[in-house]
Amino acid sequence: MTQTFEIFLTATPGFESALLAEAQAAGLIGELTQGGVTMTGGWPDVWRANLVLRGATRVLVRIGSFMAFHLAQLDKRAHKFPWADVLRTDIPLRVEVTTNRKSKIYHAGAATQRIETALKANGYQISAEAELVVKLRIDDNRVTISVDTSGESLHKRGHKQGVGKAPMRETLASLFLRDCGYQGTEPVLDPMCGSGTFVIEAAEIAAGLYPGRSRSFAFEQLASFDPAAWDVMRQHSPTPTDLRFYGSDRDAGAIRMSRENADRAGVTDLTTFDTLPVDTLMRPDGPPGLVICNPPYGDRIGNPKLLFGLYATLGQTLKAQFSGWRVGIVTSDAALANATGLPFKPKGAPVPHGGLKVWLFQTGKL
Repeated sequence: MTQTFEIFLTATPGFESALLAEAQAAGLIGELTQGGVTMTGGWPDVWRANLVLRGATRVLVRIGSFMAFHLAQLDKRAHKFPWADVLRTDIPLRVEVTTNRKSKIYHAGAATQRIETALKANGYQISAEAELVVKLRIDDNRVTISVDTSGESLHKRGHKQGVGKAPMRETLASLFLRDCGYQGTEPVLDPMCGSGTFVIEAAEIAAGLYPGRSRSFAFEQLASFDPAAWDVMRQHSPTPTDLRFYGSDRDAGAIRMSRENADRAGVTDLTTFDTLPVDTLMRPDGPPGLVICNPPYGDRIGNPKLLFGLYATLGQTLKAQFSGWRVGIVTSDAALANATGLPFKPKGAPVPHGGLKVWLFQTGKL
């Protein structure tokens, strides 16, 4: 358990710095690299990253590397690699290889075949349906071997079943909340809440609930896994909070889904969901906080020409009812955002979402 290695936290493009800030706040010290955050640590750090990080997509562990200039050399070194230090022979594996023309081995299919043959010779089972994935990256003739310790993408928290059209991934929602300065100390309201992702994420953050508390991970199938230590790490009580978190939507089906998702997440007592059109939205009692939403936009849902009125109504309602609150709106269309008439700050980097590029438009206090 004292072994250390390189750990790579994959990030949504455009949110690498936000993920680094989150990791550091969780006591996981790393540095920015292309596509995410790299840190050095042991298996408990891997478990903790999967359990507590809201913005990471996956946690990869780089278990070794070697140089290989041709397939025969790759084959020989793969046969001798200490797979048993990490992998169990009773757990099926899937192999994924990426390479490029900077390497003499540039045929990913041939490289995959050699690695699979070496693993089989060492007693491992290969299956295209296996949840546990061994990843090889061949770059400039260096073969880097990693294990995906997450399994399913970390946005799958384990308690959300109902989703609406073009749902916001939980990882992305948490990063947008962080980008708006949300730290779990103020109320949050989403007036177009869909399946409730923003509201539930905000409530979980305020309550101090670990995002990975309700799911399993691929690292539980590794030779290094210690169930007793993992059970101790997972033990965590919610943080008492008097804050409330609000979601509304004109779609009664969406509100039903939101309530069911909040119940499975264990935050029913902190959340309120109501079937309301935007123009009837009222400021809730209590301190000001953050209004954040992912409204429809033309490429995602509906006809953009019909949406300008919706955005204008949203802006008018927020300006009239939410003095002192901040606003964050996620959309792919700056013209729609500007139709709200809200005083947005300069937008940041684009973020991929649902096959589109979207931006977070946010204000200071209204």
